[in-house]
Amino acid sequence: MNGRHGDTDVTGIVHEARGGMYVVRDACDRDWLCRTFRGTRTENGDETLVAVGDRVVVRPTDGDAQEEGVIVQVRERSSTLERKRDRRRNRSGEVTQVIASNIDQLVIVASAGEPPLNRRLIDRYLVFSEYAGLPALIVVNKVDLVEEGDLEKELEPYARNGYRTCIVSAESGAGMDQLRSLLSGKISAFSGHSGVGKSTLINRLIGEDRLVTAELSGNSRGVHTTTNAVMLAVPGDGYVIDTPGIREFNLSGITRENLRFWFPEFLEPMRECAYSSCTHTVEPRCGVRQAVEDGRVDAGRYESYCAIFETLEE
Repeated sequence: MNGRHGDTDVTGIVHEARGGMYVVRDACDRDWLCRTFRGTRTENGDETLVAVGDRVVVRPTDGDAQEEGVIVQVRERSSTLERKRDRRRNRSGEVTQVIASNIDQLVIVASAGEPPLNRRLIDRYLVFSEYAGLPALIVVNKVDLVEEGDLEKELEPYARNGYRTCIVSAESGAGMDQLRSLLSGKISAFSGHSGVGKSTLINRLIGEDRLVTAELSGNSRGVHTTTNAVMLAVPGDGYVIDTPGIREFNLSGITRENLRFWFPEFLEPMRECAYSSCTHTVEPRCGVRQAVEDGRVDAGRYESYCAIFETLEE
């Protein structure tokens, strides 16, 4: 991306949001402290005007301490990562917020132990990645706390369905070289449940303690320490976006009727269902449930499907 736009404007990527102010990095690696104004134009229809990862045009203003400017245009987003929020509603009526954009892959960070591997939450993230068309990478941290063979067995259903997995330890450094290679040349959004060591993992990747981490509390529930998304450079020509803790991932647009399509292993056995409208929960002669009994579909993945199905409106 060129650093200049027209005679005076600068193009760059939003690296951080700070309560109405934005840090934009241009092609010359200069950081601009920017704000929006009433005339800021956007090529996106949603109500989140600026998000980390956005490609923007900045008009410089006079600043004493550093490069300063106003964002005059936000380019069209190729992808978005969203979460629910309480106050503002978008045009579809859902309470959502775009927290990262233009990402190449979603990195789902889980923990092998303390807290234990949460496959149900991993599957929820995977549904979102399938729906959004984002390649997913499952990274399991804290491998030093469990037997690696047992962990690989738990992850086998994902590998069988084509999902990439990477087993690491931010503490010992095990698996970090493989992870760096999977991040090289990409913008990767990191998401995960509290306590899985996401911030520690990112600090290890970037080579400095940039992000605040928190110890697990006595009940093994982590404390969310990331409050705003931030984009950080990883050695090897890659970027990671650390996203805030997401307690309830936004599945806007996913319904009971289309949920089945976001479980790729269901697509083949679905053809064996006696009814085209089969929900794969209670109907007789269901091809998917038969595939679970036959071992063609993992039982744990099917249980996740049923759990998510119950949370969706009819």
